[in-house]
Amino acid sequence: MDKDEVKGKAKEIAGRIERQVGEWTGDTDAQVKGAAKQVEGKVQNTWGKVKDAAKHPPTNNDEETDSGTDRRHDKAFNE
Repeated sequence: MDKDEVKGKAKEIAGRIERQVGEWTGDTDAQVKGAAKQVEGKVQNTWGKVKDAAKHPPTNNDEETDSGTDRRHDKAFNE
């Protein structure tokens, strides 16, 4: 897990809380700031996931075992 994923998720949650408190209190400024922070957190979280995926690309073994069957050893498939 990339550090941007963690920071982004935390920022997203903080933004959601700030937006919700703004809705409860009728403070539109807090709602807007919270929504902006929430979006910023989602973007940062996604960027972290992209970086993490680039660091750990899937291998051929992962693709072969996704279906639960390794087709190279499936007799009916190879005939």
